[in-house]
Amino acid sequence: MTIIDELLELEHAGWRSLCEGTGAAFYGELMTEDAVMVLAHGLAMDRAAVAASLDGAPPWSEYAIAQERLVSAGEGAWALVYRGRARREGEEGGFDALMSSVYVRVRDRWRLALYQQTPVPPAG
Repeated sequence: MTIIDELLELEHAGWRSLCEGTGAAFYGELMTEDAVMVLAHGLAMDRAAVAASLDGAPPWSEYAIAQERLVSAGEGAWALVYRGRARREGEEGGFDALMSSVYVRVRDRWRLALYQQTPVPPAG
């Protein structure tokens, strides 16, 4: 399995956890101790804050990952960049953003060190 396949598998597992309502446990385990998520609504959250915010958050009903590419971030580190779209049941329009997940290899497993979202403006 290639690195991009491994990291895409992790991204899909993360999105599935957000659809199933298990994102707090998933990201609490996946993120490094000093990891940060920089979210589209202007917050930068550490691992504890991410887990707390996902505990009981409304689940996504569907998601899609497209235009994925891999960028080297140094020895044992890679950034997975992609366009993500997601929607919650009963929500108009959904969420559309460019996303970057920086993974580092820690003791033979990938860990999420940094995640960032940039909203894609509506066409028009």
